[in-house]
Amino acid sequence: MAAYIRLSREDGSQGREPESIVNQRKIILEFLEEYFSPEEYCLAGVYEDGGKTGTTQETRPEFGRMCRDIAKGSINCVVVKTLSRAFRNYADQGRFLEEFLPSFGCRFISMGNPFVDTTANPDCTQSLEIPINGLMNDRYAARTSEDVKRTFQTKRKKGEFIGAFAPYGYKKCPENKNALAEDEDAAAVVREIFGSFLGGMSKSGIARDLNDRGIPCPSVYKRKNLGMKYQNPRCRPGEMPLWSLRTVDEILKNQMYCGDMVQGRSRVISYKVHVQERVPPEEWIIVENTHVPVISRETFQRTQELLKKTARTARGQKEPYLFSGFLFCGQCQRAMVRSQVKGRVYYYCSTYKNGSRTACTKHTIRHGELEKAVFAAIKLELYRSVSEALPKAWDCGKERNHGTEKALREGKRRLEKIRRYRRSVYEDWKDGMVTKEEYWDMREEYRSQEQSLKEWLACLEDRQEEREAAPKEPENSLWGMEMTELTRELLAVLVSSVRVLEGGGITVAFSFRAPGSSGSE
Repeated sequence: MAAYIRLSREDGSQGREPESIVNQRKIILEFLEEYFSPEEYCLAGVYEDGGKTGTTQETRPEFGRMCRDIAKGSINCVVVKTLSRAFRNYADQGRFLEEFLPSFGCRFISMGNPFVDTTANPDCTQSLEIPINGLMNDRYAARTSEDVKRTFQTKRKKGEFIGAFAPYGYKKCPENKNALAEDEDAAAVVREIFGSFLGGMSKSGIARDLNDRGIPCPSVYKRKNLGMKYQNPRCRPGEMPLWSLRTVDEILKNQMYCGDMVQGRSRVISYKVHVQERVPPEEWIIVENTHVPVISRETFQRTQELLKKTARTARGQKEPYLFSGFLFCGQCQRAMVRSQVKGRVYYYCSTYKNGSRTACTKHTIRHGELEKAVFAAIKLELYRSVSEALPKAWDCGKERNHGTEKALREGKRRLEKIRRYRRSVYEDWKDGMVTKEEYWDMREEYRSQEQSLKEWLACLEDRQEEREAAPKEPENSLWGMEMTELTRELLAVLVSSVRVLEGGGITVAFSFRAPGSSGSE
């Protein structure tokens, strides 16, 4: 004989004491003593699923273990407090009571209303009361699921974090679990990843470098440093997770690191099918300036531009080739391929080299000559456009600052509102409208909210000051990048593509150009 006990997250969060694990166990044990004589039953085990939904068997490990024990013949009777503790799925209830249990000769007893005992009353499962009760339990689960979805959606739109684990680089605020604070150690690694990638290192090279230096990957860090019960779903049991190209890529593409709350990137198919599916990016819920940024917005945007370029890396090397993803044939528009002959690097049209020599010509150019020509073209274009580009750059900065200013105004308005509430609760206490204990509780709550808002506003003000103090001398540098040599970071910010013409000439298409300019040759 076995007892099955289940407590859902909703039951626990709503403080339903009668449904608690302890109470269910107590009620079932008292029932067994009254319903059976001591020699009639032997309790083989108690199967407990805490914080699990009853809509599927797959998400309830103990229920699944109990079913396996029934199939092995270890259990011949199952006792539950009510049908809803065992099932919230109408179809599963029918299969379990009418097919699974009879096939193994297992008895089933439910103590609630309706009372079920498949041995004392074999025809009870055929009455209308059982399926109607199962249907009501099923609909209750559906309504609860919709209520939870609406609550989560509201929190997402307000910019409140609802995930179980904070993204790597952040931690949940102790005072407010729906807010994020910077985790200094992990945030430093995130900044290093962005800096290394913009500095020319490949994603796989970054992963190898982090592993070689013994820096724990996000899943290991969360378990060891933060004591989290976190498991990487892509890691096999017993395997030590390492940094991978995929992990680095996900960090580089994560907009959360520039201070924006990005949520709703995945969803379950339904309340019965607990399978995650990806949500298209246009349906993600993004709320800007909700937490402290780990990197600047400009750094994130430059990173996204560079990620769009296909970059090849030599075997065993950590840095991709300088022109990977940028270099194309000026005639057939196909990518150029890299070739090394006697220590010298050349580029050839891929159509000519790997396809047909009649479809296109070599369009060959030496790497050193190409690098000098592109760098000269960039400097020429920058000098040509500086008088026009600088005002436009500041206009763009003003547009970005508008979002920060709006958040500052809203935050200050909320701060003043909280202060008014804190003053009014004192007056309520003096007038006898609230007790002293209630006054102290509300006072501390408002004080905590006020402190969190002050920290957030300070962060926004710092960001605004940084933007106002941005470099104003593009002739020497561009957004903090030194113009001393040609780098992939420089290419990502300024260049869309480089096309090689027959005879060694080049055309550079700029993403940053002077009015009326179409490129430099």
